[in-house]
Amino acid sequence: MKQLDELLARVPELQAKAREREKARQAKAEKESAAVVPAVVQLPLWPDAVRRLPNELLRSALFNARNRKQPRAYLKKTDIAVLFEGRITYQGEELRQDDETVWLQLIHLAKEQPLGQVVEFTPYSFCKAIDWPICKGSYERLRDCLDRMQSTALAVYSKRLKRGVSLSMLPAFEWQDEHKNTLKKYRVQVAPQLVELFGDVHYTQVEWAQRLALPVGIATWLHGYYASHREPYPVKLETIKKGAGITTERPAKVRELIEKALAELVNVGFLKSWEIVGELVHVKRAPSR
Repeated sequence: MKQLDELLARVPELQAKAREREKARQAKAEKESAAVVPAVVQLPLWPDAVRRLPNELLRSALFNARNRKQPRAYLKKTDIAVLFEGRITYQGEELRQDDETVWLQLIHLAKEQPLGQVVEFTPYSFCKAIDWPICKGSYERLRDCLDRMQSTALAVYSKRLKRGVSLSMLPAFEWQDEHKNTLKKYRVQVAPQLVELFGDVHYTQVEWAQRLALPVGIATWLHGYYASHREPYPVKLETIKKGAGITTERPAKVRELIEKALAELVNVGFLKSWEIVGELVHVKRAPSR
């Protein structure tokens, strides 16, 4: 009887402990629930006169400098040539410098809102922004570029990332409705993981007017590559050939193509001077405007 009395006396205490445990359980559940709510991920803002891209992409052959009229290969989990300590693997149709121009403008538009949200634009406004002729052919070319980048799997591994970042460059792209009618505005979604590649300072600022004034190819690739170095160091001709994805085998022709591209960079005011000594390319960047 005494034991029963003692047990009954402890009932309020046991009930209070049970309530405390329940409160702790609920608090833990709420904390875990809050932890899985996705944070708002947005790119840093920048002026309209420039475009930005992660350093690793500009120091690679992801957007190679081959003529866009050459047949494009389909790459399956292929290692892309890189000029940094790391690795890029890519799956999808081969990307060229015209794709990079489209990508630069698309990222420029996407920076205004959280990544993952749909970006809308008219093909007219987009082609005007990248200085393509306003015509049906340009609209088709734009759709081709966006289609290519939608059907991709990209993985970037570098020392500063400490791990790989994998993404589909464009998770979604819509330009027709369910009745196959062309939409007035194209709808594109940019992968949220892209923000990890930008980091705090690991991106390059490209002068947009200069890029648009350059012939698309080796000149635009070199523009991005040298822009990613505040004080460019001498680089071998063979290294540029590898990074730009140049397929020409004759060394004299490779040198000629690079010389023409360097001259174009001087013409647009990006480089102050350049010279090739032996197999090394030396450049001096012009002061920023």
